[in-house]
This record gives sequence, C-alpha cells and structure tokens, in this order.
Amino acid sequence: MLKRGYFFTGFPGFICNQLIREVLKKNNLQGNVFVLVLPGMVEKAISERHAIVLELGISESSFTIIEGDITKKGLLNNPEDQSILMEEVTHVFHLAAIYDLAVPRDIAYKVNVNGTDNVNQWVKGLPNLERYVYFSTAYVVGKREGTLYETELIRPDNFKNYYEETKYEAEVLVEALKPSVPITIIRPGVTKGHSHTGETIKFDGPYFIMNFLERLKFLPIIPRLGKGEAFVNLVPIDYIIQATSYLGFLDKASCKTYHLTDPHPYRASELYEIMMKELLNKQPRGMIPLTLGKWFLSIKPMRRFLGVEKEALDYFTWMGQFDCTQAINDLQGSGISCPDFKEGIKPMTNFYLKQKDNPSYHINIL
Repeated sequence: MLKRGYFFTGFPGFICNQLIREVLKKNNLQGNVFVLVLPGMVEKAISERHAIVLELGISESSFTIIEGDITKKGLLNNPEDQSILMEEVTHVFHLAAIYDLAVPRDIAYKVNVNGTDNVNQWVKGLPNLERYVYFSTAYVVGKREGTLYETELIRPDNFKNYYEETKYEAEVLVEALKPSVPITIIRPGVTKGHSHTGETIKFDGPYFIMNFLERLKFLPIIPRLGKGEAFVNLVPIDYIIQATSYLGFLDKASCKTYHLTDPHPYRASELYEIMMKELLNKQPRGMIPLTLGKWFLSIKPMRRFLGVEKEALDYFTWMGQFDCTQAINDLQGSGISCPDFKEGIKPMTNFYLKQKDNPSYHINIL
C-alpha cells in the first residue's frame, strides 16, 4: 500500500501549521509531510517544523521543507524536488493566499488567482493523488444576500473587496477541476481564535471590535455601531481544522464544497454586547450611525487609533446567511461541530488581553 504524503501550501502560517498537526494525529502520525515555503520564510518554517516534530514525536526526516512560490509556474525553486513529490504526494492542502480585506487588486490577483491556477496545474500532474483540498472562503458570495448554499458558485453583481473577488475567481478555477480531480473545497466563515485556549495569530476579523472597545474604554458611555441587524458568521480555528482534516479524507467528501460556518450565528449587535460585557463589563448606550462610523474610518489616523480596517464595516450591514447543511450531514458521527460563540468568549477575551499590547498580533492598518 502506498504510504501517504501530505503537501501543504501556506506554511508556516498559523492555520497551516495547526492543520498539519491535526492531519498527522488523524492518521496516527503516519505519512510524510511536504511544505512549500517562500525563500524568505525558510528560517521561520524550520523553527515551526522543529516545534511540530517535538510536540508530536515524529522524525524530522518525515517533514520536508520545499522552497518555492505559488505565483511561479511549477511552484518549485529546485526542479530536483519534483520527482520525489510526484512519487510520494497523495494529498494536497492549498492554503496559501492573501487574506487582507484591504489588499490591492493586483497583489490579490497575483497570489489568489494566478497562484491557485499554478497549484491546480501542478496538482493535475500528480499520479498518486487521492485528494486535493482547497481553502476558499464563504465570502466568495460577495454582496449576494439571503440564504447562500454550499452547492452554489454564482458570480455576484459586486464584491465588498478584492479579497472576496479574487477568492471567487480562484474557486471558479478549482471548481472546474472537479470532473477530473478528487477535490474538496472548504469555505470557512470569519476565523477567530481557538474555542478553548483563545489562541490566534493576529487580531483581525472579530478582533477589530475588541480593538475598538479597548481604545474607547475611557469613555463613560460607549455607543453601539449601527443597528447591527446583520448576522456575522464567526468560527473558531479548532472547528475549521478538525472539520477539514476529517472531510479531507472522507470518501463521500470528494468533489463537494463545504461551508464551515456557524449554523446559529449571532447578529452584529449581539456580538458587540457580548464582547463589551466580557471585555469591559459594560453595556452599549446609544448608537453611532454606520455611515458616520465609515466617515471616521476614512481618516487614516482615526482607523489606526481604533485598530479597525474600514472594509470590516461592510460585514455589519451585509444581510446574508450561510446554509451549512452539507457540512453538518457529512460530519455526523465524527463528534465535530461548531461551538456556540458564547462558549469561547472567555478564552478569546483572555488571550486578547494578554497580547493586546503585542504589536506582532496587530495587522498594519493602512
């Protein structure tokens, strides 16, 4: 029987290194790991590999760092690596992407679209491929609203940002391979820290609310931002990792797309209240119209002070909801389900408070 070989892009990123741990655990620490790493990230990759090897008690020889770049045709810097990968790789997990909501179109297109096309072409040449798992996003729906299904891939009239647009274009390319390649597409909601430890790699997404509240805690009264009627779909990293490592090896998950989203999300106003209560032990009073909030965040010093990307406000008015029936059905019997947001608010807040003054956790607000 062919020994499994797992190839990952996006290493040493947080989601990727957590997924590697889970994939190895799910497979009894059997199989070889290959990670595609940008030349400038090799030192960090070596350090992260060392941590994984020590934690899991595996041989360092079973974990190979391959220098390369998804924006380069053929991916690999050293063509001699190709023969080994062609022989050994059975599962590909493509996570590398630009995730920044404020990313310029040309950069996003180069990495998210052209990069994914290069990975697709490389994957098509693998003779022993059992599964190609592609990390998309639930927000490929752009500004489409209402109930949004896993079985749909419909181009919206508009997108909220270039991140969404280029992830949609990339998923179209991956979707086209389904007739000939065993593909599983993963569409996560907005990712937050681990539901038990609160650990995360950066304070973006839902942490913008915490940044906002933390910066304004000196005020005697803190208003809510807009009416907050939209549902904001937050999912902890551990659910995404566990579900992906399960579905990535499930026979009936081949050629399917999954919303790894919260089936019971909270409205923006509810999340705001939950976070304010836990972080500051206060309740919001009054309301700032969202249009005024956007105006404030159009001023660079203001958004840097508040620690909030102006693009994030678009998700507070977007009236879409994700149907994740397919994911729930195919995860049945695995013991894997999305935790309620309230269950993880204490560890999320505790981790934030410990690291809130650590600049490495905060993204550069432009």
